[in-house]
Amino acid sequence: MPMTTPQLVTVRCLTDNYAYLVHAGGKTVLFDAPEAAPILAALKERGWTLDVIALTHHHDDHIQAVAEIVAATGAEVVGAAADTHRLPKLDRTVAPGDRIELAGLEAQVIDAGGHTRGHIAYYLPQAQMVATGDSLMALGCGRLFEGDAPMMWASLQRLAALPPQTLVCSGHDYCAGNGAFALSVDADNSALRTRIDAVAAGQKPCAPQSLAVELATNPFLRAAALAPSLGLEGHPEVDAFARLRSMKDRS
Repeated sequence: MPMTTPQLVTVRCLTDNYAYLVHAGGKTVLFDAPEAAPILAALKERGWTLDVIALTHHHDDHIQAVAEIVAATGAEVVGAAADTHRLPKLDRTVAPGDRIELAGLEAQVIDAGGHTRGHIAYYLPQAQMVATGDSLMALGCGRLFEGDAPMMWASLQRLAALPPQTLVCSGHDYCAGNGAFALSVDADNSALRTRIDAVAAGQKPCAPQSLAVELATNPFLRAAALAPSLGLEGHPEVDAFARLRSMKDRS
């Protein structure tokens, strides 16, 4: 694949969703399709044509604009083979472990199950970004609607193993709620407080943020470090993660 310098654009959709456009070599890929109007406006503003829509999971707020965007652009639709029965019509199916091409860029498909079964993430090394949908999120992770704690913990570990400079392009702006919870369980974390203050002041975006920042501030990635304060020192790391997820669900 040709070497190029990709451009990443974050598109706010609905009330708190994010979609992402990556453009390189005259081609563009969209990650998730929550709302057509802002996505089509972002494309028009830059004079970009859309080649591919890559879907992370089946929830309506990530797929409901696919038909309208395809009608306007003719873009190809890519998604998980395991979720074909509940995604929009797919032109190409993928599975975890696949290395594929998206609009001229290499993409690695990562198993991100937990929020839903069949949830995938897309890592683009050239763009130094990973589209994580509702798995690894800014200062948080998705609720376990279909999977369980071990499934999500394994997914988070796969994502945490990516290069630290990778931008985590998550599906929602839940920074206020996630930040408040993070502070409640990790109050002495100065990096966390700095991040929250910068977002509140408009100095930094909620997402995307580098994986290095998430590793330093996201309590779900810091489950092992927080285990002692949860009364779980010496327990498997997944136990601390499960406790944190349960606490967040009740917060």
